Amino acid sequence: MQLEGKAALVTGAGRGIGREIALTFAKEGCDVAVASRTRTEVEAVAEEIRGLGRRSLAVVCDVTDYAGVSTMVEHVIQEFGGVDILVNNAGYARFQPFKDLPPEEWRRTLDVNLTGPYYCTKAVLPSMIARQSGRIINISSNAGVKPIRDQSAYCASKHGLNGLSKVLAMELRPYGINVHAICPGGVDTQLSRQAMPHRDHSEFMAPEDIAHTALYLATLSPRATVDEIVVRRFASVPVGG
Repeated sequence: MQLEGKAALVTGAGRGIGREIALTFAKEGCDVAVASRTRTEVEAVAEEIRGLGRRSLAVVCDVTDYAGVSTMVEHVIQEFGGVDILVNNAGYARFQPFKDLPPEEWRRTLDVNLTGPYYCTKAVLPSMIARQSGRIINISSNAGVKPIRDQSAYCASKHGLNGLSKVLAMELRPYGINVHAICPGGVDTQLSRQAMPHRDHSEFMAPEDIAHTALYLATLSPRATVDEIVVRRFASVPVGG
């Protein structure tokens, strides 16, 4: 097992990409704390992980609440002794033309997609620095590397997350901490179906496709690192093409 003896914290883990990452890590021997705003979903995922023979902790948490995030991280560290891998996956998306975008939607998008990862990373960092090791995987988007019509707030939040990831990769290198960003294109999740109800999702990627990418990053050799991985639908145009 590639993650035997490791402990991970995955946000937005009640369903979709976060759930698949949590289960994929557990199958590789990792103990996983799963966080979500929905208790029933996150407890169900934790139970699945325990069924795989790994320890799991279900935490109800809103990543936009720094006090709640701090309490969550303290709880996870008490239970697992530390966090080896943080996956900032919790996300929010609602697409509409910029001229119609209400201020509250702009704030909500940036709060969840950019400030949330800041809060979670800030809370986990002292423990990682003390241990001189750690890995942070930020789930970004193709919208973080290119402009997409009607996605101004989402693009801004994901471009910001990619920038944050690269700065952290520089600043945290002296402490043995790796930082990565995964930038998926269309993935068939509840979030994408709600944000893009008019789209044909039959050619979209599945959440497990992104989970496999996260596992690749989580098991990288210490001699190498990857800053950013762009994963797109097979039928789509290459980013920048």
